[in-house]
Amino acid sequence: MNDEHPVPAPAQTEPTRTRRVAVWGTGNAGMPALRQVIRHPHLDLVGVIVHGDAKAGLDAGELAGLEPCRIVTTQDASSVLDLAPDCVVYCATADLRPFEARNDLVSILERGINVVSTSIVPLVYPPAAHPGLTAKLEAACARGNATCFTSGIDPGFANDLFPLALTGVCERVDSIRVLEILNYDTYDQATVLFDTMGFGQPLDESPLMYMPGALTFAWGPVVHQLAAGCGLELDRVEEVVDKRPAPRDIVGPVGTIRAGTMGAVRFEIRGIVDGEARIVIEHVTRMADDLEPDWPQPPGHGGYRIEIEGSPRYVLELQMEGEDGDHNTAGLIATAARVVNAIPAVCDHRAGLVSTLELALVTGDGLMSNARTGAPA
Repeated sequence: MNDEHPVPAPAQTEPTRTRRVAVWGTGNAGMPALRQVIRHPHLDLVGVIVHGDAKAGLDAGELAGLEPCRIVTTQDASSVLDLAPDCVVYCATADLRPFEARNDLVSILERGINVVSTSIVPLVYPPAAHPGLTAKLEAACARGNATCFTSGIDPGFANDLFPLALTGVCERVDSIRVLEILNYDTYDQATVLFDTMGFGQPLDESPLMYMPGALTFAWGPVVHQLAAGCGLELDRVEEVVDKRPAPRDIVGPVGTIRAGTMGAVRFEIRGIVDGEARIVIEHVTRMADDLEPDWPQPPGHGGYRIEIEGSPRYVLELQMEGEDGDHNTAGLIATAARVVNAIPAVCDHRAGLVSTLELALVTGDGLMSNARTGAPA
């Protein structure tokens, strides 16, 4: 050995701290979040808040389809918050109750408990969210010295983390377009599909999602976040919606769409600069694979496409598939995983509402399976 140049000793790393976590809501996103928290080697489930009588008083592990974990579900939110978890995974629905959900988050944050959430989607980029949502939350974060991070898949990592990463390997960025291209026929949420999104309704109906300003309320903050990441100031945000009829009756797992009612929809939220759409979030949504064949087609059975025009030009296609082969299953798992895996970074962050632009890189720490046992390492 050369004594003049000794080999440095391996760096000593701090052992990963286990975080005490509660889950609030066990619906489409909350159930995979619950399973992930139970299985995660660095997280310790301490409580589960449910909304229906049928789910109350059950073992959380059995509710999630796993082995019993001796945590009993409850409808009493205060009793769980009294346990002072490090973080609450908040997945209660907020589409039709954003301000009620905000009040739930306030009740958590002002106790000094951090939050990761999939629910109030404008909070993916708090500076562009409605002040009626953010003002009370910022005050609660300050009172409790707590942090709140909202994400998922869309709005979420598919249209903020991934495109922002691609802009970081460009020499010039001319425009950004992010497309969700999915068949929603296996999305197990009839109220969202038929009432909120308008599938199965006459084309001249105006469901909540397409009322003027609704798309901008939900996805406008994503457009502003991408602009902020590129140092771009938008002149305005525009909405465009194109609804198309089903050519035949479509019978799916969540209901029937009659011929002539809405069977496919394509919408855009556009960030405009000098009259040009520089940042676009686009959704191409069908209730059968063969509808509107001239519209963009999905990667695989469904997923996302990111197009960066500039130097170089990038096209990134993200295909997703659950273990059951379904893309919607994969999307729900990914939605939950984005926030569950962010818990340590959120707990270590400064207090306040935070976004992808400032959160540390979140990786699958502890999730790599042991090849011999199949369990997380």
